[in-house]
Amino acid sequence: MRRKRRNHSPGFKAKVALAAIREDKTVAELARQYDVHPNQIAEWKKQLLEGAESVYQSARDKKGGEQVHTKELHAKIGELTLEIDFLSKALGR
Repeated sequence: MRRKRRNHSPGFKAKVALAAIREDKTVAELARQYDVHPNQIAEWKKQLLEGAESVYQSARDKKGGEQVHTKELHAKIGELTLEIDFLSKALGR
């Protein structure tokens, strides 16, 4: 019989990943302690290490990326509006 799928909270994932980074215990020991598969612990550790940079980004840096994305979207909207206008006139003839 299979065990029911569990959803772990972000806090729990962070706690387990930090314990894995500390390397006080092996991944197998952590897996037994927290009742999680060792591959899952390795994945959470990898995600924490890859995402650690974003913790130290300033709010201005985060908004800068959003503004660039917004400008790109506005440009695309303008292009599509021109296409629609052109095609509606061409089909109206």
